[in-house]
Amino acid sequence: MKFNGKLLDLRKKNGLSQEELGRDLNVSRQTISKWDEGQSYADFKKIFVMYN
Repeated sequence: MKFNGKLLDLRKKNGLSQEELGRDLNVSRQTISKWDEGQSYADFKKIFVMYN
């Protein structure tokens, strides 16, 4: 599964809106939307640090 599909799946399974996830990761809702749609990709270092 590609990053965007995995992100969307996990976000929805955890009941998070794009806005909520963006707030948790300190990025905009628009950024999360682009990640969901595969238009851009996350800075994996940022995600790793936030959730470890």
